[in-house]
Amino acid sequence: MDESKTADISYGEIANLEDLIDRDSLREVCRSFFDLFGLSIRVFSQRGSLLANVHEERSVCRYVNSLTKGRVACAETVAQAQMLVPEGGTTVTHNCFTGAVYHVVPIIYDERQLGRIVIGPFLPSETNEIPASLLHIDPQVEPARARLALAEMPRVRAQTAGRIATHLRGVLDLILFSGHRARLTSAMHLATVRENYRELSEKNTRLQDAYDKLKELDRLKSNFLATVSHELRTPLTSIIGYSEMLEAGIAGDLSPEQLGFVETIRTKGELLLQLISSLLDLNKLERGQLSISTEYVDPRAVLAEVKDTCLPEAEKKHIKLELSWHQDVPAVQADPVRLRQILINLVSNAVKFTPDSGRVDLSVKTTEMRVAQGDDDDDDAGGFGAALMMAPERAVEFCVKDTGIGIPEAEIAKIFDAFYQVDGSSTREYGGAGLGLSIARSLVEAHHGTIRVASELGQGTSFFVTLPEAQPDQA
Repeated sequence: MDESKTADISYGEIANLEDLIDRDSLREVCRSFFDLFGLSIRVFSQRGSLLANVHEERSVCRYVNSLTKGRVACAETVAQAQMLVPEGGTTVTHNCFTGAVYHVVPIIYDERQLGRIVIGPFLPSETNEIPASLLHIDPQVEPARARLALAEMPRVRAQTAGRIATHLRGVLDLILFSGHRARLTSAMHLATVRENYRELSEKNTRLQDAYDKLKELDRLKSNFLATVSHELRTPLTSIIGYSEMLEAGIAGDLSPEQLGFVETIRTKGELLLQLISSLLDLNKLERGQLSISTEYVDPRAVLAEVKDTCLPEAEKKHIKLELSWHQDVPAVQADPVRLRQILINLVSNAVKFTPDSGRVDLSVKTTEMRVAQGDDDDDDAGGFGAALMMAPERAVEFCVKDTGIGIPEAEIAKIFDAFYQVDGSSTREYGGAGLGLSIARSLVEAHHGTIRVASELGQGTSFFVTLPEAQPDQA
């Protein structure tokens, strides 16, 4: 057998007996054979490693080892028997000078010779006389004592020895098969784990590359928006300024038709400037660069200012803009400019999506909101457990309610996404870039508040903005 042949576990091949055998099981098997037949058994791997050794020193061996030359001859004989490698898968017999013999049995599994079993020494059953080789091994040998010691050596017929060897090889085959199967299972499991790990590593690498590219694209997008918006605002401001001067008659009187054209230029310019301002705000919010300067703010006063600002737009569509509040509404700690921006976005949306002669109600009242107690960094708690860890706190709730077209239930979860339009077609009826609600939500969250929406298709929509009440220590 070519020992240089390597094993490939992917094809079920094995290389070494040590890889398959369970030494404790092998030792127990050899012990059982020794108990049954009284024969010493040693098992060696192909590389010469002793895997099992069950033997009992015989009287003749003890006697020979007590003699100087006998001890040397005995060691040489045992070493030769143990190093003997059978060829061709057949059992080899090795003779001892005592007249005893060793049977060296090859261990073959899956057409590989993995090791050998050394059985003996034992006397052939036909041996009747003490051999001359034992009497002449040392000058001090006493024939009578040697004969008595040799008589205690177990005697075995050649056929019996062959059957014992065959049976032992059969038992070892079962042990090897069990070990081989366990090793294959383990190797396949490890191979599967390695392959899964490799695939996962590749996917993680691809995801990281994609994330890095998206992050870079997002950075480039933000820079582009900031640059373009700033570059557009300057000429656009001039356009609006000059159109206002033309309307005021600074450059001379204009005909009614010319005034209409100039008013259109100014109106569209203001809409474009509002869009650019929204893009800048969104860019700052995404970068975390939008500053919030808070102070005590009266919710009723802010709501009244918002109504005054949005009233002309509502009157163009004959929409009633109603205002109501509770008298006990407390102050909030907020940035008044940003709070007005939030509410104006919501009211403008309500007016836009409410048909002519509709109604938009603005209201504010006292309510409660849940605020987490203790460490705010513990974001892993959720559901009912998180609710138990949150204490109610007085808050102010703004409500913008309209009688407009409503929002389909499937779209409600998306309306706060930047640039999202419920009707995103090129022929949509309502204009806008889809930034107002996204900016409003970001500004509300920057104030540690919440925003939610309730809508029924064809019946109208209500937006609720809840901000915590200003605390005395925030003055």
